[in-house]
Amino acid sequence: MKKSIIFILGICLSFTFLISLDSCKDPKKEEMPIEILDEHMLDRRINPSIIDSLIRQVYVPIYSDIYNQTRDTRTLLTATLSIRNTSIRDSLFVSTIDYYNTQGDLVRSYIDSPIFLKPMESIDYVIEQQDTSGGSGANFIIDWYSKKQLKPLFQAVMVGGLGAQAFSFTTDGIEVDRE
Repeated sequence: MKKSIIFILGICLSFTFLISLDSCKDPKKEEMPIEILDEHMLDRRINPSIIDSLIRQVYVPIYSDIYNQTRDTRTLLTATLSIRNTSIRDSLFVSTIDYYNTQGDLVRSYIDSPIFLKPMESIDYVIEQQDTSGGSGANFIIDWYSKKQLKPLFQAVMVGGLGAQAFSFTTDGIEVDRE
């Protein structure tokens, strides 16, 4: 019986010691909270003088809403435009990121001067679920260029839900002739 009391007392003292060590931590050395960035913007402007013949244009379809059961019922979606530099060595330059609605009207321009993405870097732009300005036929027009031959990836990811069911799908950008 004495041995079991001593054993329990030893366990209690061990826990007390461990708790006292933990409470002696220097508050200055505690981990800083992780900052979550709401905006995915690059503050990396470049000289806007571009050789016009280098610019290529990509069309990326966006569905900010889709029809559900009837033409009068729509489901709102969150859409993310993702621009990915797939090169491991060269930068991707982007001079235009424009968002158009179903009627072909410019809704907003996301950049006002050219930016660049470093090798293997990505950037994304989110169309919030409640933003109905684009409609079911919304799209992005992206002008881009590079000093060497690149094959960047331009995609959109749409996410939504119906009741307890969630779904997502993607669209790929296609190169179009510049006007």
